[in-house]
Amino acid sequence: MILLKLFFSFSKIGLFAIGGAYSFLPLAEKEVVQYHQWLDKPEFLEVLGIVKVFPGAISIKLATYTGYKAAGVPGVIVANLGNLLAPTLLMLVATSVYLKYKDLPAVKAAFAMIQYTIFAMIVAVAIQLVDKTHIFELKHIGIIVISFLLFTVTRVHPAFIIVSAGLLGAIIR
Repeated sequence: MILLKLFFSFSKIGLFAIGGAYSFLPLAEKEVVQYHQWLDKPEFLEVLGIVKVFPGAISIKLATYTGYKAAGVPGVIVANLGNLLAPTLLMLVATSVYLKYKDLPAVKAAFAMIQYTIFAMIVAVAIQLVDKTHIFELKHIGIIVISFLLFTVTRVHPAFIIVSAGLLGAIIR
C-alpha cells in the first residue's frame, strides 16, 4: 500500500512541477509532510538544503530520500517512477508536435518569447537565492565577475567553477 501511495503522490508532484525546480515545492510539502507525514516540516526543510549539494533535479532527490525513508529501495524506485512518468509522457507528445510544427513562424515566435521569459525567471531566482546583505563585499563581487567570465568566455567546465568557488570560500571565509 505504501508503494502505491508513493507512486501516486510523486506522480502528482511530477505532473504539476511546471516552471522549474522550485515550482513543485508547495505541492511536495503538502503530499510528503501534511498528507502522508513521511517527513515532518523541519526534516523536509533540511532535505531541501541537503539536495542542493548534489547534482540533478530536486524532485528526483526528494523522491529518492522520501521513498527510501518510507519504504527502502523499492520506495526509491516507485517514487522516482511516479515522479518521472508524467513529464516523460508529456515530453514525448510535445516533442512529436514540436518536430512536426517547429518551422511555423508562430511556433518560432512563441519559443523566442518563452526563451526571454525563462531568462528573466532565471535572473529573478538568482537574485532571490543570493544573500543580498553581503553582495557588495569585494570578495563576492570578485567571485561573481570571475565566475561569469569563466563561464561565458572560457571553456572551463561549470562544475570546476562551482567546486573552485566552494574551495576558495572555505579558504578565505
